[in-house]
Amino acid sequence: MDDEDCEVPFHAMGLDDRVLQSIANLGWSNPTLIQEKAIPLALEGKDILIQAKTGSGKTAAFAIPIIQKILLSKQSAVEQSVRAIVVTPSKQLCVQACKVIKELSYCCTTEIQCVDISPKEPLPVQKPILMEKPDIVVGTPSRILAHIGANNLFLKDSMEFLVIDEADLLLAFGYINDMKALLKHFPKIYQSLWVTATLNTDINTLKKMILHNAVVLKLEEPQIPEHLMQYHIMVEDDDKYALMCALFKLKLIRGRSLMFVNTIDESYRLKMFLQQFGIKSCILNNEMPLTSRCNIVDEFNRAVYDNIIATDEQIFEDDAEDTKKKTKKENDGCGVSRGVDFYNVSNVINFDFPESVNAYIHRIGRTARAKQKGTALSFVNSKEREIFDEVEEVIIQESGDSGSNFKPFNFNMKRIEGFQYRSKDALNVCTRKAVKEARLKEIRQEVLNSKKLNSFFQAHPRDKEVLHHDAKLQFSQKSLKLENVPDYLIPTTLKDSIHNSPSVKKIQPFSHQRTSKKKKRKYQADPLKNFTLSSSKKKRYKK
Repeated sequence: MDDEDCEVPFHAMGLDDRVLQSIANLGWSNPTLIQEKAIPLALEGKDILIQAKTGSGKTAAFAIPIIQKILLSKQSAVEQSVRAIVVTPSKQLCVQACKVIKELSYCCTTEIQCVDISPKEPLPVQKPILMEKPDIVVGTPSRILAHIGANNLFLKDSMEFLVIDEADLLLAFGYINDMKALLKHFPKIYQSLWVTATLNTDINTLKKMILHNAVVLKLEEPQIPEHLMQYHIMVEDDDKYALMCALFKLKLIRGRSLMFVNTIDESYRLKMFLQQFGIKSCILNNEMPLTSRCNIVDEFNRAVYDNIIATDEQIFEDDAEDTKKKTKKENDGCGVSRGVDFYNVSNVINFDFPESVNAYIHRIGRTARAKQKGTALSFVNSKEREIFDEVEEVIIQESGDSGSNFKPFNFNMKRIEGFQYRSKDALNVCTRKAVKEARLKEIRQEVLNSKKLNSFFQAHPRDKEVLHHDAKLQFSQKSLKLENVPDYLIPTTLKDSIHNSPSVKKIQPFSHQRTSKKKKRKYQADPLKNFTLSSSKKKRYKK
């Protein structure tokens, strides 16, 4: 049978009305495949190992049954207690998991409490929160273990559910010893739900210690989203910027976009370039603190930003709390793709072509999710032809045809020569020095916003003054008028579609009849006839 024929809707799973209302508030009409399979099994009390790729709805697959079972158990519960522990490998994943759980329990917030203990705060600061015994606690293994050691968290008698999210990353970061230590503080009987993208020897070893007769759900999903249209265009580095500008200004790119580059410097250069043309974007920089990165992703998901510029560099580097214990995960080119949830991404633009096939698949996987349509556009130069051929071969094998899902983007570069001239002027501003200053400015701003440095600045106000009075960066020259697109730059075939666009400024041809009345008076007046002497000069001439 087809998946569509056997699809089980949320309301047929026996869920509480408050949970269904929370799901409806999120706009979810039907469960994803993994949710359809996992939720009924979890409600039956089975241990589950879920192996599925990012973006398949795994977080909701374990959150919904846990919320449902806690609501049921509270009907006969005598006292409040911690019932579920969600373990994730990074603080960023903790933030996202806690957010999803709160959204799914929005209509029953008086009965379901979820807290995230991953932030690096002193343990006594978080102790009052844990003393209230929240129903669900989310944290990294080392953070949970630290609170147990400080007698802030007791799980022996109350814990009913254990969730291990992104188990492969968790073990890759060296949390294996922390997990083994945590097992000593868990009760003998509890339900365990595992989520992972890959299976390896370490996971199988830990799985035997925690899971009992687990049901393994391995979704054989295609690597490339089904509803994704992929395009590529052969363009050299000198023309990429002009093409990017033209695509945005001519409204050929619509919807929210995720743009990928290969270096952080390039991300700042692209942002500064687009800024001169009035195209707003933000940078997801892995050098910035976790809270800043989470804030950028959250604001993008709330449609505060429409365009994000990102790199493939590893984003979890700052999550290794103990460098002696934890080893950095090998960079596989999917740093921004693992653990970061971007909502409603319409386009993925590979401004720099990825350096591996795996990186390409992870990049394009950010769009066309949950059966929605998406577009991936890749810029390819002559030096990237070899890796492009490898990607094309994989796509052909995946689609089973002659690569009809990877089409050339037919665009006549000669028609945007005007954009090329303007892009050269804009790039002249985006020098290495300007990029360096832009990065320093962002670091200064983070320092000013840091809560940890508040006490230092109170004792040394002069240091804060120096930071505040640094010269502001000028990302574009004021003499350049680049935001508006003159009408004569628009190709004839596109004029009708974007004629009413506010970003297009119509330049009227010169005509003497259009001269303003002021200018007419200025040029037609005879200065000799209007010339008059002052009263003092008149007296002199009379004398």
